[in-house]
Amino acid sequence: MKLALAGLIVLIIGDSHLASKDFLLASLHGTLVEQGATVHSYAVCGSNAHDWVAQTILPCGGAERHNLEEAVIDKRDKVKVWSLAELIRRHHPDLLVIELGDNMAGYGVLPELPRDWIAGQVRALLRPVEARKLPCVWVGPPWGTEGGTSNKTFARVKQLSDYLGGVVAPCRYIDSLKFSQPGQWPTFDGEHLTPESYRIWGTDIAKATVQLSRQLRTH
Repeated sequence: MKLALAGLIVLIIGDSHLASKDFLLASLHGTLVEQGATVHSYAVCGSNAHDWVAQTILPCGGAERHNLEEAVIDKRDKVKVWSLAELIRRHHPDLLVIELGDNMAGYGVLPELPRDWIAGQVRALLRPVEARKLPCVWVGPPWGTEGGTSNKTFARVKQLSDYLGGVVAPCRYIDSLKFSQPGQWPTFDGEHLTPESYRIWGTDIAKATVQLSRQLRTH
């Protein structure tokens, strides 16, 4: 897939999976740059879809990275989430990649997946995407491992991923659960992967994004 994204501007937004130097901010971002894209990544730990509309202030840090520049990691305990609509106006992307999901699952807090709440969050986030007919892919969460401090379970993440796949249109959905078996990729806390696992996941996402970008550009 040599330089499959040459000349394209790609905007990535995400949660904590993207917000540290050895996470997707390295692997996914870097692989898309290698494919010829101009890539701008923004991430805020703990963010869900509506935070990128409301510009919520969240307590666990964030990050941004532009092309091959070093990632800028913000470890403050009060970080304001960017506005997706403003980022789209700023960068004029040809393709948007959204990596969000784990923070909307209610792991260990809610007895059932909050489907209506998730659907409302997704619709609000995607309004500027629909208005601009911006090609978009939505990356669902990986399996993680059970029994960690995040209270993530295989059953709930499967519910979440299946549901997200049906509500993120016009984005195309990348089902990260298909890249590995439950528990195959080690984690620190049940949710956040090891650097090697993030490297594998990021490469898998990039390959899927390249394939989808071809389809999106032919429509």
